[in-house]
Amino acid sequence: MIGRVLITGGAGFIGFHLAKQLVASGYCVCLVDNHTRGMVDLDLKTFLLNSEVSLETIDLLEREAVLGLGKSFDVIFHLGAIIGVKNVLDRPFDTLANNIRMVENIVALGRQQNSLSRLLFASTSEVYAGTLNYFNLAIPTPESTPLAVSPLNEPRTSYMLSKIVGEAMILRANLPFTIFRPHNIYGPRMGMAHVIPEQLRKAFEAKEGDQLGVPSPEHTRAFCYIDDAVLMLQKMLESDACLGQTLNLGTETPEVTIREIVGICIGVAGKNLQIKDLPVTLGSPTRRAPDMQFTKQLLTYESRVGLSEGITQTWDWYRENVFESVRPLVR
Repeated sequence: MIGRVLITGGAGFIGFHLAKQLVASGYCVCLVDNHTRGMVDLDLKTFLLNSEVSLETIDLLEREAVLGLGKSFDVIFHLGAIIGVKNVLDRPFDTLANNIRMVENIVALGRQQNSLSRLLFASTSEVYAGTLNYFNLAIPTPESTPLAVSPLNEPRTSYMLSKIVGEAMILRANLPFTIFRPHNIYGPRMGMAHVIPEQLRKAFEAKEGDQLGVPSPEHTRAFCYIDDAVLMLQKMLESDACLGQTLNLGTETPEVTIREIVGICIGVAGKNLQIKDLPVTLGSPTRRAPDMQFTKQLLTYESRVGLSEGITQTWDWYRENVFESVRPLVR
């Protein structure tokens, strides 16, 4: 299908790359963002020169502003949310209340559309955190895993709980939907508050022979490059088999330690650096990897960009646009 697509959080990392992929495939895209995280940088300004792209600056908490976006969207991707560990820890109440309120407003927007074919909701791999804490969580983790809630007095629980409630709301909204749970998506323009760009920055700034401190070095993750992620999202949108489904979004293998990730970052930086193990980050899951078999079955697609290739491409972008830039625009 080709139609008009709304992407909330469209100036952010996944939203921006998704919009580029969809426009290249013939879609008309409207980005919505309040720019608390998403940036109007050179990449976005250049993208907005395309006549098939528009940008609306509104607050998704304001119902009338959301409904004012109109009734002519065929597809809505709801990516907008309060995210980021620091934001969540500093503002647990706002994270819970506002993320739920945004979903409520987006559902109201979806209900007023003249011909909505799909509402795609960005959940999170964090929904599995409670099961990991209390039960024998299978890793790689399938979507069918029963969800348990982490202790309610832990600030980080507010984000996970907001997404579980969001999934439940989407399921009961009587709208055509697909829910997806992203797992460690990375790549250019993702900001600095993530392990790969953070370690690339440290490697760039380090002198030959320096030590790089690595928190939670033995924790493992399976990382997915952004190009693979947005291709999967487009296939979710265009596949009737994904209607009414909840799918993992990510790469199943390889599952690597954080220490191994840092080693690759050092390698692409071309420096002789030593890794120093640091204590475990509080609240960080020991393992995280999605079972991608159900997603692969429905999409007939699996990730193609290898970890070293993806980190190299990420390094190239950050070096040019952030590390060596006079006016970097990445938070």
